[in-house]
Amino acid sequence: PIYKEKSPATTCCSKKICHGCNYAIQKREYEGKLQPTCPFCRHSTPNTKEEAERNISKRIEANDPSALSRVGTKCLREGDDKGAFECFTKVAALGDIGAHYLLSCLYKLGQGVERDDKKSLYHTEQAAIGGHPSEWHDLGRNEFKRFRTDREVKHYMIAATLGNDDSLDALKLIYRQRQMVAATVGVGYDHSVELMKEHSPPSGFFSEDELSEVLRGHQAAVDATKSAQRDEAAEAKLTEQN
Repeated sequence: PIYKEKSPATTCCSKKICHGCNYAIQKREYEGKLQPTCPFCRHSTPNTKEEAERNISKRIEANDPSALSRVGTKCLREGDDKGAFECFTKVAALGDIGAHYLLSCLYKLGQGVERDDKKSLYHTEQAAIGGHPSEWHDLGRNEFKRFRTDREVKHYMIAATLGNDDSLDALKLIYRQRQMVAATVGVGYDHSVELMKEHSPPSGFFSEDELSEVLRGHQAAVDATKSAQRDEAAEAKLTEQN
């Protein structure tokens, strides 16, 4: 998996590459005294900031989602919330789940646009459907506010399986709370789950086996983000900072 915060984007074609692969390519080019090129389109890497900005401008003219997101992010940093909203609206229309996520935040906070909880929820759902772990977690929190614990738990399970730590912590807390409830009625936890399912609709109860399955899914998602190249890149960056 590629995470945006750890994945630089090329200026020539706006493709994203994980920091581990990017470091490995740069190392190979340096050691082999090769001309730095984009690993995707093979264009030469820009030598100056001005050249990089010209490349980005071309991508913006082509309505490239990644390039437009750069502009939106820049607007946010500079305090131009309205400009950011306009950029992310364009990018979301092109199907970018990250833009849907940011629009949900802008609508929720009323930044650059009038606050609208319904539209915030819509973009949260769109980002979640696209596989954004944080938005699955936010959907769970939204169900918590509505006292729909069964739906809350389902959203947390999906988010945790995608590697979201907050959702995993929430599930552990809910599990401990349910254990306490089971203890007060004098039955084992798994037995109380079966009783709940037999006599009424599930209300946030899940078994130890279900939690274990989520834990395995979460660990698999975390392991999938690890590689020797990424570790080496992180170590090189730390050494450079020191």
